[in-house]
Amino acid sequence: AADPVSLLPGSLGRGSWCNEHDTIHKRLDIIEEKVIKTVEHLESEVKSLLNIISETSNIPIAPGTPLTDIFDGKY
Repeated sequence: AADPVSLLPGSLGRGSWCNEHDTIHKRLDIIEEKVIKTVEHLESEVKSLLNIISETSNIPIAPGTPLTDIFDGKY
């Protein structure tokens, strides 16, 4: 039986395909690591922002003070 990898058009053989496969996996691993670090950073930023919001929401507002819509009615 013929090797299916060697029958693919443009294939340079099993070794080349394996090397390309390994290279793709290494690149995906790097991308995955960057995504995880970015998500961790964003989680930290969101926690910080939520802490700031919770701290500022305890500031007493004088009666009759108009409230500001921070989303300008877009949501």
